[in-house]
Amino acid sequence: MSGGFDLRVEPWIPVRLLNGKPDRLGLCDLFKRAHEIGDLEVPVPPAAAGLLRILAPIVARIAADDGDRLDDPDVAEDIGDWFSLRERVLKAVQFDPDVVDAYFGREDLAGRFDLFHPARPFLQDPRLRVECVDPKGEPNPSGVNKLVMGRPTGVNGAVLFGHFTDTAPVPVPAAEATWHLIAQLYYGPSGQCTPRRITDERTGSGDAAPLRKSISYFPWGPDLFTTLVLAVPSPQDDLDWEAQDACPWEEDLTAPLGPLPPVTWPGRMLTGRFRHAALLVPSEDGRTVVDAYLTWSTHEPPQKVRDPYQILDRRKDGDFQPREADGARALWRDLDSLLLKDSRQDARRPPALEHLPRSLLSRLRVRAYGFDQDGQQKDSVWFRATSPQVLQWQEENDAEMAYHVKRCHTAAEKTGDRLDFAARIAWKLATDTNADPSPKAKIKLDSRKPGPWASAALTRYWPAAEEEFWKLTKSGHTTAQVDRPFVDAALAALDEAIGHANRADIRVARARHRARGLLLALLQPSAPD
Repeated sequence: MSGGFDLRVEPWIPVRLLNGKPDRLGLCDLFKRAHEIGDLEVPVPPAAAGLLRILAPIVARIAADDGDRLDDPDVAEDIGDWFSLRERVLKAVQFDPDVVDAYFGREDLAGRFDLFHPARPFLQDPRLRVECVDPKGEPNPSGVNKLVMGRPTGVNGAVLFGHFTDTAPVPVPAAEATWHLIAQLYYGPSGQCTPRRITDERTGSGDAAPLRKSISYFPWGPDLFTTLVLAVPSPQDDLDWEAQDACPWEEDLTAPLGPLPPVTWPGRMLTGRFRHAALLVPSEDGRTVVDAYLTWSTHEPPQKVRDPYQILDRRKDGDFQPREADGARALWRDLDSLLLKDSRQDARRPPALEHLPRSLLSRLRVRAYGFDQDGQQKDSVWFRATSPQVLQWQEENDAEMAYHVKRCHTAAEKTGDRLDFAARIAWKLATDTNADPSPKAKIKLDSRKPGPWASAALTRYWPAAEEEFWKLTKSGHTTAQVDRPFVDAALAALDEAIGHANRADIRVARARHRARGLLLALLQPSAPD
């Protein structure tokens, strides 16, 4: 019989205290000491994004003032009353330790925060022990490498981040396994998975997790208490806040072949839309995970919900979709979508960044967690980024600055696009003897042969553009002055990409001159897009 791993008390969540010291805490101490914590330090960003969605409904259960809780349906009926209650909760500065103990000590939650509980392991489905079997009825686990994001899977999987192979799997500490369990439930792949037999049919495919290939944005306070309270989403009109709400650890296991429960606020909205089912196999002492089952949890159509931490971008058909994570895109390029009101652009601000307390705006930053993936199986890179205190520039508080940020970002993007085009033109002129180098000649580009200069130039341009962006936000430049710094940065990036050794070549010199002209044209009042 393996030992348990009680997430309420086991130190599985890395944090940095306000005094700068690192620490690891269980769930109880995380809430009791939230006012002493400066930051979450979970090293797997998709796990951190999921963890915050798990913590937020717990905050709604324990954060109260004069008997009114943040998840109280009666308070939610009047959005003004709900925001007033949140203000009063924030003034308390910390969570009540007795209320924290009362929640985690509830009799109906006994054992449900144990990672390895035999009947109700945290966020897992114990039925997989008998439902994930091979045709002979033998256990058919997925392997611990399938659980840990970044490890190769399969006999011929590429060894990228360490010598982990399915022929010699390396156990993972229970704390780290919890991070990857959360990451899989929120960002797991679609397509083929470990088959699960519930009826006579053995099905082995599933849908992508609800946050796959997305980026999340959270208002980030000066301490974790403030961050967690602000992470609780306000009641949404398209969700039922009057029906009985529950998180997975607060209710019975659902039937995989049955209808999905309604999406309610805030628990099921944040923790009840998983498309995967998982079960961890512990070592004898319960300190590591030696194997895991990962399969589908439902084949019902995914429930459409407005995630409170995502930017929505308008598609060509007029509908909106979550902004996709891009490992090459820095956070500052998203700031205007976080500062401007929805009606001002083709992007919708995350609801979690709406109606923030004015008294806190000057101290709030934005934390972004992203996972650059495709919609199926390929994972590229995950990232975490934190902005300076920029939320004081939201349009409601400082419209002039919000629009200045928009102008600066627009100029940077426009220049980046022109640099990409100009560098491709330059490569075509320098390498194609049939290309006409005259200034007004039209050049036909081959998208399959962009040449190396465009990528090299953009790699140099974007860090320089970020420096110019922050300089511009610290001074009162006019609209006419915004373009020049980005064009200068693009010209320098172009020169570096072409290289000094090539400039003696007459064709390269002509190509460079043509490309520089395309960039300088951006400074003309009537410059085309």
